Amino acid sequence: MPTTRATTAEDRSAVRTLLRLWPYVRPVRIRLFTAGFVAVVASCSGLVIPLVLKWMVDGPVAGRDPGGVWLGALYLLLLGIAEAVLFGLRRWLVARPLSHVEAEMRAGLYRHLQRLPVAFHDRWGSGQLLSRATTDLMLLRQFLVFPLTFLLVNAVTILVGVGIMLTQDWVLGLVILGPAVPVMVTCFVFERRYAHVARLAQDQVGDLTTVVEESVLGIRIIKGFGRHRSQARAFRELSGTLRGTELRKARLLATIWSVVVTLPEVAVGVALVWGAVRVADGDLSPGTLVAFLSTALALRWPVDSIGFLLAMSQEAATATERYFEVMDEEPESDAADVTAEAGADKGIRFHNVRFRYPDAPPDSPPVLDRVDLHIRPGESMALVGATGSGKTTLTALIPRLHEVTSGRITLDGEDITAMSRAQLRSKVAVAFEEPTLFSASVGDNVLMGADDDAGTPELERALAVAQAEFAHALPQGTDTRVGEQGLSLSGGQRQRLALARAVVGRPRFLVLDDPLSALDVHTEAAVEAALRRVLADTTALIVAHRPSTVLLADRVALLSGGRVAAVGTHQELLRGNSEYAHLMSGEESARTSGKASGNASGKEEDER
Repeated sequence: MPTTRATTAEDRSAVRTLLRLWPYVRPVRIRLFTAGFVAVVASCSGLVIPLVLKWMVDGPVAGRDPGGVWLGALYLLLLGIAEAVLFGLRRWLVARPLSHVEAEMRAGLYRHLQRLPVAFHDRWGSGQLLSRATTDLMLLRQFLVFPLTFLLVNAVTILVGVGIMLTQDWVLGLVILGPAVPVMVTCFVFERRYAHVARLAQDQVGDLTTVVEESVLGIRIIKGFGRHRSQARAFRELSGTLRGTELRKARLLATIWSVVVTLPEVAVGVALVWGAVRVADGDLSPGTLVAFLSTALALRWPVDSIGFLLAMSQEAATATERYFEVMDEEPESDAADVTAEAGADKGIRFHNVRFRYPDAPPDSPPVLDRVDLHIRPGESMALVGATGSGKTTLTALIPRLHEVTSGRITLDGEDITAMSRAQLRSKVAVAFEEPTLFSASVGDNVLMGADDDAGTPELERALAVAQAEFAHALPQGTDTRVGEQGLSLSGGQRQRLALARAVVGRPRFLVLDDPLSALDVHTEAAVEAALRRVLADTTALIVAHRPSTVLLADRVALLSGGRVAAVGTHQELLRGNSEYAHLMSGEESARTSGKASGNASGKEEDER
C-alpha cells in the first residue's frame, strides 16, 4: 500500500503543482479573476483611510474646523462600508463556482477509480483513496476560496502600502522595510520544511482512515476473537503519530508567525519613536506621522497572514499532488488493434497464456505459464487444482480484470483485447467465491448483472436458479436493503445472490469461481439442478473444489503449478491422473466427514 509516494521539498515546486488545477478552474476563471480584482480594490480602498486621516489631522483638526472633521468622518464611514461590501461581493463571486469545481474534481476522481485496473486497487489502501476524495479536495476548495485570492491581494496591498509610506517619508519607509530580508528568508525555509510535514500528515490521515474502515468492516472478526483492545491500541498508535506530526506543523507555524509578527512590530515601534521625535523637532507634520503609522498598521494583517497563507498553500499543493497521483495512473486499456484469425476456434480458448502480476519481481516465476485450453461452445469445463495453482487468476483473465503477460484469449475466435471492455463484459458474467454486495436492495444487487431494461421476470428467474427465494421472506422482499457488503445476510445467502447476479443477464459466457462453497449440501443440490439448465445454454468455466460441483461440467481441466496438466472427463481423470484422484479423494473424504455438521450448520446459516 503506497502510503507515501511524496516527492520531497527539493524536487517539488508548489506553484508548478498548483498550476495543474487550471483545467478545473478554467470554466470559472472569469468569476475568479473578478473576485480577485474586487478584493484588490477593497484592500486598497482601506489604504485610502490613512490619507484621509492625514488630511484631517493637518487640516480640520489643526485648523479647529468642526465641519471638516465631520466631513472626514463621513469619508471614513463611506470607505469602511465600501470595503465591507466589496469583500462580501468577492465571497459571493467565488462560493458557488468553487464548490462546483470541488464537486467536478471529486466526480472525476470517482470515474477514474472505476477505470483503473484491479492491480491498482490491490496495491492501494481504500483509506488513502477516501482521504484523497474527501479531505484533500476540501483543502483544495478552501485554498481556491481564500489563500489563492489573498496571496495576490496581500502582495498588492503590501506593495501599494509600502509605496504610500515611502511617499510620505522615505526614511521612515526604509525603517519599515528593514525586516523584509529576514522575513523572506524565514518564509523560504518554512515553505520547504512545511511541505514535507504537510505531506506526511495527509498520508497519515489516509492510513488512519484505512484502519477505521477495516475495523468497521471487520467488526465481527474483532469481536469474535476479542481483539478490540489490540485494535484500539493500534488506532491510538497511529493517532498518536498523526498528533505528533500535527504538532510539528504547529511548531513550524508558530516559528514563522513569531518572526513575521515580531520583526515588523519592532520596526513600527522604531518608526513611531523616531517619527515622534521628528514631529517634536518640526521635521515632520503630525498628519504625515499619523498617515504613515496608520498605513503600517493597515499592513499588519497582510504581513501577519503570510505564514498562515503559505501553510495553506503548501497543504493545497500536497493535496493536489496526492490527487494527481491517482489521476495520473493509467486506466485500463480498451480495445487494441488486434484482428482475430479467420476460422479460429469457437468458445473460450487460451492460446499459450502466461501471466505474472505487474508488481512481481522480474525474476519470479509466472503465476500461469503456457496455458493452452479450449472450452468448446456450449460446454461447461470445471477447473480443478491445489491451493495456489492459479485457478482464480486464470478466471480473472477472461473478463480482463488482469491483462495477460503474453499469449492471448479468444471468445468465439475474437481476441478479447480487440473488444471494448463494455462489449467484453456484456458477454461474460462472473461470480466470485467471496461475494460482494452493495448497500442497495436485493433486487438492485441482482439486476446489476442484467441490461438496464431488465425487470421483475428476469429477477425472479435468476433468484429461482440460485435458489435465492429467501429474498421474498425478507422484511421488504426484494426491495430490502442488504446493508454494507451484504453483511446482514449469511454467507450462503450472499453467495446465492451473487450467483443470481451472474445468471440474470443470460450471458453467452459464464465464469464461476467456486460459487457453491458456502452452501449446505441440500441447497447445493438444488442449485446444481437449476444450474444444469442454465449451463446447457452457455459456455462456462467453473472453478471447483467439490466433486459435486465437478459433476456439473462436461469436462475437467487440472491446473498444476500454473500449467494445464490434464484435460478430460471426471471419470477419465480419476482413472488416469493420480494428482487429480488425490485432490478428489481428499475433497470426498472431507465432504463425507463433514456432511452431518454441514447439514446442521448450513441450514442454520441459511435460516438467518
